Amino acid sequence: MSPARRPRVLIADDDRAILRLLAAALSGAGYTVTEAATGRQAIERAAQADLMVLDLGLPDMDGRAVIEALRDGGATIPILVLSSHHQEQAKVTALDLGADDYLTKPFGVPELLARLRAAERHRLQQHGEQPVFRLGALRIDMVRRQVSLAGAAVRLSAREYNLLRLLAVHAGKVLTHKFIQQQIWGGETDVQYLRIYVRALRQKIEPVPEAPQYLLTEFGVGYRLCAPELLAAAPPPPG
Repeated sequence: MSPARRPRVLIADDDRAILRLLAAALSGAGYTVTEAATGRQAIERAAQADLMVLDLGLPDMDGRAVIEALRDGGATIPILVLSSHHQEQAKVTALDLGADDYLTKPFGVPELLARLRAAERHRLQQHGEQPVFRLGALRIDMVRRQVSLAGAAVRLSAREYNLLRLLAVHAGKVLTHKFIQQQIWGGETDVQYLRIYVRALRQKIEPVPEAPQYLLTEFGVGYRLCAPELLAAAPPPPG
């Protein structure tokens, strides 16, 4: 994306109040906004956008079908899904189909903007994985396979490192249990194994393992390694 122009965001939602709110907020934050009130419009207009904010409850087709159609057609546009509290399985399915992140209604505009920045950062990162990933006091050297926290070396098992690296490559993006299991174990396995490794990683990479800042749980969905943009926008941990 050229730095000489404003990033283009496509908002796909049939709720006029939400559209007005998002259009005003995103325009004020420096984005060029395009709107789509139906799934078909969203598919047609995605090629002219850099990012997409997609509501799952569109009038003509399910938002998950929009994601599937775009990904099957080769579109790589980052997709931020809007969902309701009761749509946990819908969120999981949307992420497995290729969505990058989700926000649950109601949501705050600052968090939306932070997640859009994280999605764009992830999109750019796919064109060439950065050799060193930094997140707060955490540093991951992807070339040397070395991890440190506040300058002190962190010893990880091979599987712990592979899990952390996977999360770092997709920093800011929610990874479902199924996706992680396929990438790390080669197929679906008991999710309890994954929880054990996540717990072990937190003990080694979190400044306060009991109040994780980096490796976050998306309840009922999966895990996310916080992107620097999201870490800066997050409230401080209790304590």
